[in-house]
Amino acid sequence: MQQVFCPTKSRRSGFTLLEIMIALAIVSIAMVSLLALANRSIGVHDRLQRITSATLLAQQKMAETEVNARQGTLQSAETQGEFSGAYAAYRWQISYADTPLPSVQMVTVTVLWGDEERNELVDLTSFIF
Repeated sequence: MQQVFCPTKSRRSGFTLLEIMIALAIVSIAMVSLLALANRSIGVHDRLQRITSATLLAQQKMAETEVNARQGTLQSAETQGEFSGAYAAYRWQISYADTPLPSVQMVTVTVLWGDEERNELVDLTSFIF
């Protein structure tokens, strides 16, 4: 059995220019969407890292305050300051409030960072006897 070549019959193989352009448009839309998602993911990771650092710094300040209270050097006025070294971007505030029980005081440690308009802070509240 032998195949006969017919010059009038055109054999169609491959993709047309229009099909390639449509495929490239679909791929480019998908790539732009993935790039935007990656940028958003980086931003969320940065925010979570800042919140975690601020929480650990607040726990450290609260522990210092509790140790000072056990040693009898608890202050009753609001204090504030800044962290040093790698955490220089963070500030702290300690506020005290009375409770209905005379021997119990409520202590709130606030760690702030960034712009005040964005309200970036972590509060940690405890009761000291």
